[in-house]
Amino acid sequence: MDVRRAAERYPGGDPAAGIESRHAFSFGPHYDPDNLRFGAMIACNEERLAPGAGFDEHPHSHTEIVTWVVEGELTHRDSTGHETRVGPGDVQRLSSAGGVRHVERNDADIPLTFIQTWLAPLSPGGDPSYEIVHGIADSTPYAVPEAGAMLHVRRLGAGERTAVPDGAYAYVHVVRGEVRLGGEELSAGDAVRITDGEDVEAVGVSAAELLIWEMAPPAR
Repeated sequence: MDVRRAAERYPGGDPAAGIESRHAFSFGPHYDPDNLRFGAMIACNEERLAPGAGFDEHPHSHTEIVTWVVEGELTHRDSTGHETRVGPGDVQRLSSAGGVRHVERNDADIPLTFIQTWLAPLSPGGDPSYEIVHGIADSTPYAVPEAGAMLHVRRLGAGERTAVPDGAYAYVHVVRGEVRLGGEELSAGDAVRITDGEDVEAVGVSAAELLIWEMAPPAR
Protein backbone atom coordinates (compact mmCIF):
# COMPACT_ATOMS: atom_id res chain seq x y z
CA MET A 1 0.00 0.00 0.00
CA ASP A 2 1.23 3.41 -1.02
CA VAL A 3 -0.65 6.29 0.67
CA ARG A 4 -0.64 9.66 -1.11
CA ARG A 5 -2.06 12.64 0.78
CA ALA A 6 -4.08 15.46 -0.75
CA ALA A 7 -1.41 17.98 0.27
CA GLU A 8 1.21 16.07 -1.74
CA ARG A 9 -0.55 16.63 -5.08
CA TYR A 10 1.18 18.83 -7.64
CA PRO A 11 -0.58 22.22 -8.02
CA GLY A 12 -1.63 23.39 -11.46
CA GLY A 13 -4.25 25.23 -13.44
CA ASP A 14 -4.61 29.01 -13.62
CA PRO A 15 -5.99 30.40 -10.33
CA ALA A 16 -6.27 33.91 -11.82
CA ALA A 17 -8.65 32.47 -14.43
CA GLY A 18 -10.67 30.53 -11.84
CA ILE A 19 -8.99 27.16 -12.52
CA GLU A 20 -7.36 25.21 -9.69
CA SER A 21 -5.91 21.76 -10.40
CA ARG A 22 -4.28 19.18 -8.16
CA HIS A 23 -2.42 16.37 -9.93
CA ALA A 24 -1.76 12.97 -8.36
CA PHE A 25 0.75 11.96 -11.07
CA SER A 26 3.64 13.59 -12.90
CA PHE A 27 2.04 16.33 -14.99
CA GLY A 28 3.20 19.23 -17.14
CA PRO A 29 5.99 21.18 -15.41
CA HIS A 30 5.84 18.81 -12.41
CA TYR A 31 7.87 16.02 -14.01
CA ASP A 32 8.54 13.09 -11.70
CA PRO A 33 10.00 9.99 -13.40
CA ASP A 34 9.03 7.89 -10.36
CA ASN A 35 5.36 8.88 -10.57
CA LEU A 36 4.36 8.44 -14.22
CA ARG A 37 1.61 5.83 -13.89
CA PHE A 38 0.04 3.15 -11.71
CA GLY A 39 -1.43 0.23 -13.59
CA ALA A 40 -3.40 1.77 -16.45
CA MET A 41 -3.73 5.12 -14.63
CA ILE A 42 -1.62 8.01 -15.92
CA ALA A 43 -3.51 10.91 -14.29
CA CYS A 44 -6.01 11.53 -11.51
CA ASN A 45 -6.74 15.25 -11.31
CA GLU A 46 -8.90 17.20 -8.90
CA GLU A 47 -10.25 20.18 -10.82
CA ARG A 48 -12.02 23.23 -9.40
CA LEU A 49 -13.61 25.73 -11.78
CA ALA A 50 -15.17 29.02 -10.69
CA PRO A 51 -18.44 30.07 -12.36
CA GLY A 52 -17.70 30.98 -15.97
CA ALA A 53 -14.24 29.37 -15.95
CA GLY A 54 -13.10 26.43 -18.01
CA PHE A 55 -10.66 24.75 -20.37
CA ASP A 56 -10.87 26.00 -23.95
CA GLU A 57 -10.81 23.52 -26.82
CA HIS A 58 -7.76 21.27 -26.58
CA PRO A 59 -6.69 17.90 -28.04
CA HIS A 60 -6.32 14.41 -26.58
CA SER A 61 -5.31 11.10 -28.12
CA HIS A 62 -4.72 7.50 -27.00
CA THR A 63 -6.34 8.13 -23.59
CA GLU A 64 -9.52 6.98 -21.84
CA ILE A 65 -10.78 10.03 -19.90
CA VAL A 66 -13.30 9.34 -17.10
CA THR A 67 -14.88 12.23 -15.18
CA TRP A 68 -16.76 12.22 -11.84
CA VAL A 69 -18.43 15.45 -10.73
CA VAL A 70 -18.27 16.11 -6.98
CA GLU A 71 -20.35 19.30 -6.95
CA GLY A 72 -21.73 21.68 -9.53
CA GLU A 73 -22.27 20.91 -13.22
CA LEU A 74 -19.73 20.36 -15.99
CA THR A 75 -20.45 21.42 -19.58
CA HIS A 76 -18.74 19.14 -22.12
CA ARG A 77 -18.41 19.72 -25.88
CA ASP A 78 -16.25 17.72 -28.26
CA SER A 79 -15.28 17.55 -31.91
CA THR A 80 -17.46 14.48 -32.52
CA GLY A 81 -20.58 16.58 -31.89
CA HIS A 82 -21.44 15.75 -28.28
CA GLU A 83 -22.60 18.52 -25.95
CA THR A 84 -23.73 17.45 -22.49
CA ARG A 85 -24.08 18.57 -18.88
CA VAL A 86 -22.53 16.28 -16.27
CA GLY A 87 -23.71 16.42 -12.66
CA PRO A 88 -22.94 14.67 -9.35
CA GLY A 89 -23.45 10.93 -9.59
CA ASP A 90 -22.87 10.83 -13.36
CA VAL A 91 -19.94 9.04 -15.00
CA GLN A 92 -18.62 10.54 -18.24
CA ARG A 93 -16.13 8.74 -20.49
CA LEU A 94 -14.38 10.23 -23.50
CA SER A 95 -12.33 7.70 -25.46
CA SER A 96 -9.93 9.96 -27.35
CA ALA A 97 -8.52 7.06 -29.44
CA GLY A 98 -6.78 8.40 -32.57
CA GLY A 99 -7.59 11.99 -31.66
CA VAL A 100 -10.39 14.26 -30.42
CA ARG A 101 -10.76 17.85 -29.22
CA HIS A 102 -13.01 18.98 -26.38
CA VAL A 103 -14.07 21.88 -24.18
CA GLU A 104 -14.79 21.67 -20.43
CA ARG A 105 -16.51 24.59 -18.73
CA ASN A 106 -18.46 25.67 -15.67
CA ASP A 107 -21.41 27.50 -17.21
CA ALA A 108 -23.37 27.44 -13.94
CA ASP A 109 -23.39 30.12 -11.24
CA ILE A 110 -21.91 27.91 -8.49
CA PRO A 111 -18.40 26.44 -8.15
CA LEU A 112 -17.62 23.16 -9.91
CA THR A 113 -15.41 20.37 -8.56
CA PHE A 114 -14.67 17.18 -10.47
CA ILE A 115 -12.26 14.25 -10.44
CA GLN A 116 -10.82 13.29 -13.81
CA THR A 117 -8.91 10.06 -14.39
CA TRP A 118 -6.83 9.30 -17.48
CA LEU A 119 -6.20 5.67 -18.40
CA ALA A 120 -3.81 4.28 -20.99
CA PRO A 121 -5.63 2.07 -23.54
CA LEU A 122 -4.55 -1.51 -24.16
CA SER A 123 -4.31 -0.73 -27.89
CA PRO A 124 -3.69 2.73 -29.40
CA GLY A 125 -5.63 4.28 -32.27
CA GLY A 126 -9.20 3.71 -33.36
CA ASP A 127 -12.17 6.08 -33.48
CA PRO A 128 -13.10 8.37 -30.58
CA SER A 129 -16.30 7.64 -28.65
CA TYR A 130 -18.31 9.22 -25.85
CA GLU A 131 -20.61 7.91 -23.12
CA ILE A 132 -22.41 9.31 -20.09
CA VAL A 133 -24.17 7.23 -17.42
CA HIS A 134 -26.51 9.23 -15.21
CA GLY A 135 -26.90 8.40 -11.52
CA ILE A 136 -24.57 5.41 -11.23
CA ALA A 137 -25.34 3.17 -8.25
CA ASP A 138 -22.94 1.63 -5.73
CA SER A 139 -23.82 -1.87 -6.95
CA THR A 140 -23.11 -1.10 -10.62
CA PRO A 141 -19.40 -0.97 -11.50
CA TYR A 142 -18.46 0.99 -14.62
CA ALA A 143 -16.25 -0.93 -17.02
CA VAL A 144 -13.60 0.64 -19.25
CA PRO A 145 -12.56 -2.47 -21.22
CA GLU A 146 -10.39 -0.41 -23.55
CA ALA A 147 -8.01 0.06 -20.58
CA GLY A 148 -8.68 -3.20 -18.72
CA ALA A 149 -10.17 -1.20 -15.84
CA MET A 150 -13.31 -1.07 -13.71
CA LEU A 151 -14.60 1.84 -11.61
CA HIS A 152 -16.46 1.09 -8.37
CA VAL A 153 -18.30 3.91 -6.60
CA ARG A 154 -18.77 3.34 -2.87
CA ARG A 155 -20.81 5.47 -0.47
CA LEU A 156 -20.35 4.56 3.21
CA GLY A 157 -21.93 5.58 6.46
CA ALA A 158 -19.94 5.74 9.69
CA GLY A 159 -18.93 2.20 10.62
CA GLU A 160 -19.91 0.71 7.26
CA ARG A 161 -17.40 -1.44 5.40
CA THR A 162 -16.66 -2.13 1.76
CA ALA A 163 -14.20 -4.53 0.15
CA VAL A 164 -11.49 -3.26 -2.16
CA PRO A 165 -11.33 -5.66 -5.13
CA ASP A 166 -8.45 -8.12 -5.04
CA GLY A 167 -6.11 -7.93 -7.99
CA ALA A 168 -2.98 -6.60 -9.58
CA TYR A 169 -3.76 -2.90 -9.07
CA ALA A 170 -6.37 -0.99 -7.07
CA TYR A 171 -6.49 2.78 -6.68
CA VAL A 172 -8.72 4.22 -3.93
CA HIS A 173 -9.56 7.94 -4.01
CA VAL A 174 -11.50 9.57 -1.15
CA VAL A 175 -13.97 12.00 -2.68
CA ARG A 176 -15.51 13.17 0.59
CA GLY A 177 -15.59 12.18 4.26
CA GLU A 178 -13.11 10.07 6.20
CA VAL A 179 -12.29 6.36 6.00
CA ARG A 180 -9.87 3.89 7.54
CA LEU A 181 -7.99 1.56 5.19
CA GLY A 182 -5.16 -0.76 6.16
CA GLY A 183 -4.66 1.07 9.45
CA GLU A 184 -4.45 4.48 7.72
CA GLU A 185 -6.92 7.32 8.31
CA LEU A 186 -7.81 8.94 4.99
CA SER A 187 -9.59 12.24 4.29
CA ALA A 188 -11.00 13.91 1.18
CA GLY A 189 -8.38 14.11 -1.56
CA ASP A 190 -6.22 11.32 -0.12
CA ALA A 191 -5.57 8.22 -2.22
CA VAL A 192 -4.08 4.76 -1.79
CA ARG A 193 -2.34 2.68 -4.45
CA ILE A 194 -2.58 -1.05 -3.71
CA THR A 195 -0.54 -3.67 -5.57
CA ASP A 196 -1.51 -7.37 -5.47
CA GLY A 197 -4.07 -6.66 -2.76
CA GLU A 198 -6.05 -9.35 -0.95
CA ASP A 199 -8.87 -8.96 1.58
CA VAL A 200 -8.46 -5.17 1.91
CA GLU A 201 -11.40 -3.28 3.41
CA ALA A 202 -12.32 0.37 3.75
CA VAL A 203 -14.32 1.43 6.80
CA GLY A 204 -16.26 4.67 7.03
CA VAL A 205 -15.10 6.87 9.91
CA SER A 206 -17.78 9.35 8.83
CA ALA A 207 -20.16 9.41 5.89
CA ALA A 208 -17.84 9.03 2.90
CA GLU A 209 -17.69 8.57 -0.86
CA LEU A 210 -14.92 6.60 -2.57
CA LEU A 211 -13.84 5.98 -6.15
CA ILE A 212 -12.10 2.59 -6.41
CA TRP A 213 -10.33 1.70 -9.64
CA GLU A 214 -9.68 -1.99 -10.27
CA MET A 215 -7.03 -2.51 -12.96
CA ALA A 216 -5.56 -5.56 -14.66
CA PRO A 217 -1.80 -5.95 -15.14
CA PRO A 218 -0.41 -4.43 -18.35
CA ALA A 219 -0.51 -6.58 -21.48
CA ARG A 220 2.78 -8.31 -22.17
